[in-house]
Amino acid sequence: MASSVSPIKTTAAGYVGYQGREGHYAFLLHRLTGLGTLLFLLIHILDTSTVYFFPALYEHAIALYRSTPFMLGEIGLVFAVVYHGVNGLRIAVTDLWMPKRWAINTQRNAVRMTLLISVILWAPAALWMLYNMLLHNHGINILPFIGTH
Repeated sequence: MASSVSPIKTTAAGYVGYQGREGHYAFLLHRLTGLGTLLFLLIHILDTSTVYFFPALYEHAIALYRSTPFMLGEIGLVFAVVYHGVNGLRIAVTDLWMPKRWAINTQRNAVRMTLLISVILWAPAALWMLYNMLLHNHGINILPFIGTH
């Protein structure tokens, strides 16, 4: 007997319905950051290819990317790349080098540590990107001792 529920609905319900605390949220964030990074790479390849075929479109894309909403998105993109990399390392270490030492409490702490390390690595880049966005798009110098470029 065939099921009337589509695989997509089943998968989506599994993502939303399961409440596995830190592990589940780490899984969801890892998937979302991976998809976000992939989307960025696809867009980047497409818009870079327009430099040869449609130079005016390329210039328009660059102007769009320098806008405030896109620059805020880039700050989020940097977090996505950093978190995805750090969490991927956590998964690799757990699966490849320490599979017998896996325990739920250890993994919960590792997920928390992964998020903390990601934020620590991301924060300086995010602040620098925010500084440049405010300076170049709005003329606001939040770090007057650095000066203007």
